[in-house]
Amino acid sequence: MHHSALLNVMIAAARKAARSLKRDFGEVENLQVSLKGPANFVSAADRKAEETLYVELSKARPGYGFLGEEGGVREGADKSHRWIVDPLDGTTNFLHGIPQFAISIALEREDALVAGLVYNPITEEMFIAEKGKGAFLNDRRIRVAGRKQLREAVLGCGLAHLGHGDHATVKRETSAMLGEVAGLRRFGAAALDLAFVAAGRYDGYWERSLSAWDIAAGIVLVREAGGFVSDCDGGDAMLDKGEVAAGNETIRKEIVRVLKSA
Repeated sequence: MHHSALLNVMIAAARKAARSLKRDFGEVENLQVSLKGPANFVSAADRKAEETLYVELSKARPGYGFLGEEGGVREGADKSHRWIVDPLDGTTNFLHGIPQFAISIALEREDALVAGLVYNPITEEMFIAEKGKGAFLNDRRIRVAGRKQLREAVLGCGLAHLGHGDHATVKRETSAMLGEVAGLRRFGAAALDLAFVAAGRYDGYWERSLSAWDIAAGIVLVREAGGFVSDCDGGDAMLDKGEVAAGNETIRKEIVRVLKSA
Protein backbone atom coordinates (compact mmCIF):
# COMPACT_ATOMS: atom_id res chain seq x y z
CA MET A 1 0.00 0.00 0.00
CA HIS A 2 1.22 3.49 -0.84
CA HIS A 3 1.48 5.75 2.20
CA SER A 4 1.83 9.52 2.28
CA ALA A 5 5.23 11.00 3.11
CA LEU A 6 3.89 11.97 6.54
CA LEU A 7 2.73 8.46 7.42
CA ASN A 8 6.00 7.00 6.13
CA VAL A 9 7.87 9.26 8.58
CA MET A 10 5.66 8.13 11.47
CA ILE A 11 5.87 4.43 10.55
CA ALA A 12 9.67 4.52 10.23
CA ALA A 13 10.06 6.25 13.62
CA ALA A 14 7.69 3.78 15.32
CA ARG A 15 9.47 0.75 13.87
CA LYS A 16 12.87 2.04 14.98
CA ALA A 17 11.67 2.70 18.55
CA ALA A 18 9.92 -0.68 18.56
CA ARG A 19 13.17 -2.56 18.06
CA SER A 20 14.49 -1.55 21.47
CA LEU A 21 11.10 -2.09 23.13
CA LYS A 22 10.95 -5.65 21.79
CA ARG A 23 14.39 -6.40 23.20
CA ASP A 24 13.52 -4.76 26.50
CA PHE A 25 10.21 -6.64 26.73
CA GLY A 26 12.10 -9.92 26.53
CA GLU A 27 14.34 -8.76 29.35
CA VAL A 28 11.35 -7.70 31.46
CA GLU A 29 9.90 -11.20 31.20
CA ASN A 30 13.19 -12.54 32.58
CA LEU A 31 13.29 -9.89 35.32
CA GLN A 32 9.86 -10.91 36.63
CA VAL A 33 11.50 -13.57 38.80
CA SER A 34 13.97 -11.18 40.39
CA LEU A 35 13.37 -9.79 43.88
CA LYS A 36 14.09 -6.20 42.86
CA GLY A 37 11.67 -6.35 39.93
CA PRO A 38 11.86 -4.60 36.57
CA ALA A 39 10.37 -1.16 37.40
CA ASN A 40 13.58 0.85 36.96
CA PHE A 41 14.43 -1.08 33.82
CA VAL A 42 11.05 -0.28 32.29
CA SER A 43 11.28 3.44 33.00
CA ALA A 44 14.65 3.45 31.22
CA ALA A 45 13.10 1.58 28.27
CA ASP A 46 10.33 4.19 28.14
CA ARG A 47 12.77 7.11 28.04
CA LYS A 48 14.97 5.41 25.46
CA ALA A 49 12.00 4.78 23.14
CA GLU A 50 10.83 8.39 23.44
CA GLU A 51 14.27 9.74 22.63
CA THR A 52 14.42 7.54 19.53
CA LEU A 53 11.04 8.86 18.42
CA TYR A 54 12.08 12.46 19.07
CA VAL A 55 15.31 12.09 17.10
CA GLU A 56 13.68 10.32 14.15
CA LEU A 57 10.66 12.61 13.89
CA SER A 58 12.79 15.74 14.31
CA LYS A 59 15.19 14.57 11.62
CA ALA A 60 12.33 14.10 9.16
CA ARG A 61 10.36 17.20 10.17
CA PRO A 62 12.79 19.77 11.63
CA GLY A 63 11.23 22.43 13.80
CA TYR A 64 8.03 20.64 14.73
CA GLY A 65 7.08 20.87 18.40
CA PHE A 66 7.01 17.72 20.50
CA LEU A 67 4.90 16.67 23.49
CA GLY A 68 5.95 13.39 25.06
CA GLU A 69 5.05 11.52 28.21
CA GLU A 70 8.63 11.35 29.45
CA GLY A 71 10.18 14.61 28.22
CA GLY A 72 7.12 16.86 28.35
CA VAL A 73 6.95 19.88 26.04
CA ARG A 74 9.80 20.57 23.63
CA GLU A 75 9.16 23.74 21.70
CA GLY A 76 9.95 23.87 18.00
CA ALA A 77 10.50 26.74 15.57
CA ASP A 78 7.40 25.64 13.65
CA LYS A 79 4.54 26.70 15.94
CA SER A 80 1.82 25.28 13.68
CA HIS A 81 2.86 21.61 14.03
CA ARG A 82 3.29 19.42 17.10
CA TRP A 83 3.92 15.73 17.59
CA ILE A 84 2.04 14.16 20.53
CA VAL A 85 3.81 10.96 21.52
CA ASP A 86 3.54 8.14 24.02
CA PRO A 87 6.57 5.87 23.60
CA LEU A 88 5.04 3.12 25.73
CA ASP A 89 1.31 3.21 26.39
CA GLY A 90 0.45 0.34 28.71
CA THR A 91 3.54 0.55 30.89
CA THR A 92 2.02 -1.60 33.64
CA ASN A 93 1.29 -4.34 31.12
CA PHE A 94 4.87 -4.09 29.84
CA LEU A 95 6.13 -4.23 33.41
CA HIS A 96 4.29 -7.51 34.02
CA GLY A 97 5.21 -9.16 30.75
CA ILE A 98 1.71 -8.71 29.27
CA PRO A 99 1.96 -8.08 25.48
CA GLN A 100 -0.73 -5.38 25.36
CA PHE A 101 1.12 -2.09 24.92
CA ALA A 102 1.83 0.32 22.10
CA ILE A 103 3.77 3.21 20.65
CA SER A 104 1.40 6.10 19.94
CA ILE A 105 2.21 9.02 17.62
CA ALA A 106 -0.14 11.82 16.60
CA LEU A 107 0.43 14.99 14.61
CA GLU A 108 -1.37 18.20 15.46
CA ARG A 109 -1.55 20.95 12.83
CA GLU A 110 -2.96 24.37 13.79
CA ASP A 111 -4.43 22.74 16.94
CA ALA A 112 -6.26 20.06 14.90
CA LEU A 113 -5.30 16.37 14.97
CA VAL A 114 -4.44 15.30 11.42
CA ALA A 115 -2.63 11.94 11.68
CA GLY A 116 -2.34 9.07 14.11
CA LEU A 117 -0.39 5.85 14.52
CA VAL A 118 -0.75 3.15 17.18
CA TYR A 119 1.68 0.21 16.97
CA ASN A 120 1.92 -2.90 19.13
CA PRO A 121 5.45 -4.24 18.49
CA ILE A 122 4.63 -7.69 19.89
CA THR A 123 1.55 -8.46 17.79
CA GLU A 124 2.94 -6.43 14.84
CA GLU A 125 -0.39 -4.63 14.51
CA MET A 126 0.10 -1.17 13.00
CA PHE A 127 -2.96 1.10 13.06
CA ILE A 128 -2.60 4.25 10.96
CA ALA A 129 -4.87 7.09 9.88
CA GLU A 130 -4.58 10.47 8.22
CA LYS A 131 -7.35 13.06 8.14
CA GLY A 132 -9.65 12.52 5.19
CA LYS A 133 -7.89 9.33 4.04
CA GLY A 134 -9.39 6.57 6.19
CA ALA A 135 -8.00 4.25 8.88
CA PHE A 136 -6.02 1.08 8.30
CA LEU A 137 -4.69 -1.92 10.20
CA ASN A 138 -1.61 -3.37 8.48
CA ASP A 139 -2.84 -1.77 5.23
CA ARG A 140 -6.34 -3.22 5.51
CA ARG A 141 -9.15 -0.63 5.72
CA ILE A 142 -10.95 -0.68 9.07
CA ARG A 143 -14.35 0.61 10.18
CA VAL A 144 -16.07 1.03 13.52
CA ALA A 145 -18.68 -1.59 14.47
CA GLY A 146 -22.26 -1.02 13.37
CA ARG A 147 -24.19 -2.17 16.47
CA LYS A 148 -26.77 0.34 17.68
CA GLN A 149 -27.88 -1.17 21.01
CA LEU A 150 -25.82 -1.01 24.18
CA ARG A 151 -27.25 -4.37 25.24
CA GLU A 152 -25.41 -5.93 22.27
CA ALA A 153 -22.22 -3.92 22.75
CA VAL A 154 -18.85 -4.80 24.25
CA LEU A 155 -17.11 -1.69 25.56
CA GLY A 156 -13.57 -0.96 26.62
CA CYS A 157 -13.08 1.08 29.76
CA GLY A 158 -10.51 2.18 32.31
CA LEU A 159 -10.37 1.35 35.99
CA ALA A 160 -8.85 3.46 38.75
CA HIS A 161 -6.03 1.91 40.71
CA LEU A 162 -3.81 2.69 43.66
CA GLY A 163 -2.90 6.37 43.62
CA HIS A 164 -4.56 7.10 40.30
CA GLY A 165 -8.02 8.16 39.17
CA ASP A 166 -11.28 9.09 40.85
CA HIS A 167 -12.29 5.77 42.41
CA ALA A 168 -15.78 6.90 43.40
CA THR A 169 -16.62 8.11 39.89
CA VAL A 170 -15.25 4.93 38.31
CA LYS A 171 -17.36 2.79 40.62
CA ARG A 172 -20.52 4.75 39.80
CA GLU A 173 -19.94 4.73 36.06
CA THR A 174 -18.93 1.08 35.71
CA SER A 175 -21.83 0.02 37.91
CA ALA A 176 -24.26 1.99 35.73
CA MET A 177 -22.72 0.62 32.52
CA LEU A 178 -22.71 -3.01 33.69
CA GLY A 179 -26.50 -2.99 33.69
CA GLU A 180 -26.65 -1.78 30.07
CA VAL A 181 -24.03 -3.66 28.04
CA ALA A 182 -23.10 -7.14 26.81
CA GLY A 183 -19.64 -6.82 28.33
CA LEU A 184 -16.88 -4.55 29.62
CA ARG A 185 -13.15 -5.02 28.99
CA ARG A 186 -10.20 -3.34 30.66
CA PHE A 187 -6.98 -4.06 28.74
CA GLY A 188 -4.84 -1.27 30.18
CA ALA A 189 -3.62 0.66 27.13
CA ALA A 190 -5.82 3.58 26.06
CA ALA A 191 -4.19 3.99 22.64
CA LEU A 192 -4.95 0.37 21.79
CA ASP A 193 -8.46 0.66 23.23
CA LEU A 194 -9.22 3.44 20.76
CA ALA A 195 -7.55 1.48 17.96
CA PHE A 196 -9.80 -1.48 18.83
CA VAL A 197 -12.85 0.79 18.51
CA ALA A 198 -11.59 1.91 15.10
CA ALA A 199 -11.17 -1.71 14.03
CA GLY A 200 -14.65 -2.71 15.23
CA ARG A 201 -13.34 -5.01 17.97
CA TYR A 202 -14.90 -2.85 20.66
CA ASP A 203 -18.26 -1.24 20.00
CA GLY A 204 -17.22 1.70 22.17
CA TYR A 205 -14.88 2.90 24.88
CA TRP A 206 -14.70 5.50 27.61
CA GLU A 207 -12.09 6.48 30.16
CA ARG A 208 -11.11 9.41 32.38
CA SER A 209 -7.83 10.50 34.02
CA LEU A 210 -5.86 10.24 30.79
CA SER A 211 -3.24 12.46 29.14
CA ALA A 212 -3.15 13.91 25.64
CA TRP A 213 -0.48 11.44 24.53
CA ASP A 214 -2.69 8.49 25.57
CA ILE A 215 -5.54 9.40 23.23
CA ALA A 216 -4.45 11.82 20.47
CA ALA A 217 -3.53 9.17 17.87
CA GLY A 218 -6.52 7.01 18.74
CA ILE A 219 -8.91 9.92 18.23
CA VAL A 220 -7.72 10.24 14.62
CA LEU A 221 -8.08 6.48 14.09
CA VAL A 222 -11.66 6.36 15.35
CA ARG A 223 -12.75 9.39 13.33
CA GLU A 224 -11.17 8.09 10.14
CA ALA A 225 -12.81 4.70 10.72
CA GLY A 226 -16.20 6.41 10.63
CA GLY A 227 -16.60 6.78 14.39
CA PHE A 228 -17.23 9.64 16.76
CA VAL A 229 -15.18 10.83 19.73
CA SER A 230 -16.05 13.28 22.50
CA ASP A 231 -15.21 13.96 26.10
CA CYS A 232 -17.39 12.23 28.68
CA ASP A 233 -19.86 15.13 28.68
CA GLY A 234 -20.31 14.97 24.92
CA GLY A 235 -18.06 17.96 24.18
CA ASP A 236 -14.84 18.36 22.23
CA ALA A 237 -12.36 18.90 25.07
CA MET A 238 -10.82 15.41 25.08
CA LEU A 239 -7.18 16.51 25.24
CA ASP A 240 -7.81 19.30 27.75
CA LYS A 241 -9.93 17.17 30.09
CA GLY A 242 -7.97 13.95 29.59
CA GLU A 243 -11.08 11.88 28.95
CA VAL A 244 -12.77 10.20 26.03
CA ALA A 245 -15.97 8.50 24.88
CA ALA A 246 -15.86 6.78 21.48
CA GLY A 247 -17.87 4.55 19.19
CA ASN A 248 -20.20 4.85 16.26
CA GLU A 249 -22.55 7.81 16.45
CA THR A 250 -25.29 5.97 18.35
CA ILE A 251 -23.10 4.04 20.79
CA ARG A 252 -21.04 7.12 21.69
CA LYS A 253 -24.20 9.04 22.48
CA GLU A 254 -25.46 6.14 24.58
CA ILE A 255 -22.19 5.98 26.51
CA VAL A 256 -22.42 9.69 27.32
CA ARG A 257 -26.06 9.24 28.37
CA VAL A 258 -25.18 6.49 30.85
CA LEU A 259 -22.19 8.42 32.21
CA LYS A 260 -24.36 11.48 32.83
CA SER A 261 -27.00 9.35 34.56
CA ALA A 262 -24.35 7.90 36.87
